[in-house]
Amino acid sequence: MRVGVLASQGGFARHARMLSELGADVREVRNAGEIADLDALVIPGGESTTIAKAIERDGLEEPIRSHVEAGGAVLGTCAGMILLGREHLGLLDASTRRNAWGRQLASFEADVTIPGIGDEPIRAVFIRAPWIEDPGEDVEVLAEVDGHPVVVRQGRVVACSFHPELTDDSRLHALLMAIASAARERDAV
Repeated sequence: MRVGVLASQGGFARHARMLSELGADVREVRNAGEIADLDALVIPGGESTTIAKAIERDGLEEPIRSHVEAGGAVLGTCAGMILLGREHLGLLDASTRRNAWGRQLASFEADVTIPGIGDEPIRAVFIRAPWIEDPGEDVEVLAEVDGHPVVVRQGRVVACSFHPELTDDSRLHALLMAIASAARERDAV
């Protein structure tokens, strides 16, 4: 399983370590050629405007879209969620609200239960986190906090408002790998 982590800016190293511990062949992605043969891609948290400019600078918009169109899976966390939305890559039929809970000082942790990854909630770390607004019909809301969607899925695209890489809980990364594996098996038939 080849999983790339967009390494333009933000918390990519912790994602890479977590995926490696799950057995993935992990690659840091900084140019279009590094996306071509991936099964899955993580777009990490960080500063969404900076990451969006890096994606544009490095010519990664179309390769990321092509990755999903070709059956690849994507996990976007925090700023990655914002970048997957309608206003940027358009891979998630939803709008996002940046810094929805406020600035850095308003950061918080919460237990979030996500169907399909076990009965135990994930301890979610929200740092200047976004939330989903106006999800489209094909967007499945998997979890909410205070009535706001914080984990969503649309086909092979999963997005969460928080930073799963800052805990020891790798279940969202395992979900990404399971989605990618199922897509690969389906394509092999």
